[in-house]
Amino acid sequence: MAAQFGRRLRKGAATTAVAAVAVAALSASQAPGVNDHGRQTAADATPTPEASASDGSATGNSPYYTDLPPLKSPNPSPSTGPGPGGTGATEAGIPATVLDAYKKAETALREAKPGCNLPWQLLAAIGRVESGQARGGRVDADGTTIKKILGPQLDGNGFALIKDTDDGAYDGNSSYDQAVGPMQFIPSTWAWAGRDGNGDGKKDPNNIYDAALAAGHYLCRNSWDLSQQGDLDRAILSYNNSREYLNLVMRWLEFYRKGTHEVPDGAGTLPDNRSDDGASPTPTIPGATTPAGSTPRPGPKPEKPATPQKPGGGGTTTPKPPTTPPGTPSTPPATTPTPTDTVDHLEDAGTAKLTAMAGDTFGKRISTRAETEAGKAVAKVRVRFTIVGDTDTTFTGGESVATVATNSSGVAVAPALRAGEKTGAVTVRATVVGRTVPGLDYKATVTERAADTLARTGDAALTCAPGGEFANQVEVKATYNGAVADGVAATATLITSADDATANDKGPYFKDADGETVRTLTGLKTDAKGLLKLPKLYADDTTGTFLLRITTAGGATLTVELTVAAAETSSPSASASPSA
Repeated sequence: MAAQFGRRLRKGAATTAVAAVAVAALSASQAPGVNDHGRQTAADATPTPEASASDGSATGNSPYYTDLPPLKSPNPSPSTGPGPGGTGATEAGIPATVLDAYKKAETALREAKPGCNLPWQLLAAIGRVESGQARGGRVDADGTTIKKILGPQLDGNGFALIKDTDDGAYDGNSSYDQAVGPMQFIPSTWAWAGRDGNGDGKKDPNNIYDAALAAGHYLCRNSWDLSQQGDLDRAILSYNNSREYLNLVMRWLEFYRKGTHEVPDGAGTLPDNRSDDGASPTPTIPGATTPAGSTPRPGPKPEKPATPQKPGGGGTTTPKPPTTPPGTPSTPPATTPTPTDTVDHLEDAGTAKLTAMAGDTFGKRISTRAETEAGKAVAKVRVRFTIVGDTDTTFTGGESVATVATNSSGVAVAPALRAGEKTGAVTVRATVVGRTVPGLDYKATVTERAADTLARTGDAALTCAPGGEFANQVEVKATYNGAVADGVAATATLITSADDATANDKGPYFKDADGETVRTLTGLKTDAKGLLKLPKLYADDTTGTFLLRITTAGGATLTVELTVAAAETSSPSASASPSA
């Protein structure tokens, strides 16, 4: 596996020493990011208008590292960087396996979604901000982190409230979700965005190859073109909905674009500062687990007691007696239910019949309303739409899952569906993110491509002498509602008569691959321009007028006349009169 992914091994005693120092620093710091229980700053907790309204965030807006890149550009600049032990700005060094994962993800996205224009440096920038490049590259030979990297539990205490969605499978917490892995995906996002980047048959958020590929696909959804600043901003904000986060990622992106170099795994630099520094730890939830060796971040130091005021200063030097008798347990503050907590069920919000031909975009969209038990609409609730079953139908952008927030009327409208080539019924399931309520299924139907009109592209007469071949091939163009009908199935048959569509047993014919006579052709399809050109036609010794009928899915029909006649012969010239 190590050879497969081109992982560079540590080389030399000096390099090993560097790695040891990095590991020691990591242990001393208790690896910030491993089960860190902190809060966001007020600025980060405020949603940014530019963020995608349809997807919440990949990380649940969890805390992140705030260290800035150095002002001095990396050296050399730009370049792919030297190998292990290369020189240049310390912060420009990226651990070998982590760097390899970023570059492989860029290559995969270049093929899967070429219009996205994903640069690997963007993955590196997000990886730096989210986990310090997998905590300085502490990964094994397969790219899996040595220890799990977990964000704080998303219990609504200073950041998003996301109740458990994975039964603790990824984060070990069966009460609330936590961001997981080097790219910090929350379990509910990983459930649909996860990818297998190292070909081992698993989708593991703790594996840098899997996580980097998933991050690439996540950033490339919604048909975003990351070479355009507006789409790039939207993609980054959808990862963590904070203007400060966007600015920070952009700083690292530009820094890495100017040059990087590779360092051994475990020898990467570790960030020092986080967006939740100085905040008090989140209380531990009974039943939640903490990875071995991790320690909650310390809270702020207690404030010094207030200095007694001088007499006449309007204050008092004597503390007020307690209003509650000693030993009386304090009443916990009442918690205000979130909009998600009030959802009792989902209702259809007037979705029309969903039908589209293969390859087309559905003209109607799914609308779902979140309601309380009393039937009152609930706004600001995330509804997840998932295409289930064996189908190649997707949402526009190529994804099979989309998350949309309900509007002020409690309605979430799913992105438009794009029909695949597989025909038949398609099921789209709507569920509430962060709350267990029955899902709501919608049925859509994909019909085969069709044409309603066929016409010849030329008007030359189709004639042939007995036993010969027709000089012109038959070509037709198919349309549907006046537009080109591409990929439409067609059949061509040399019929007995206008009233009898059975295949004729005499007259013109086609030849199959073996040169045998056939008078019916199936499996034909129009090309991208709606054109269909039939093979050459031949004639037996029977003369007369014959009919060729072409039909398509959707009911378009065209009948073409074929004539087989002997060549006309001129009469012999009259003999000259004998001379007188």
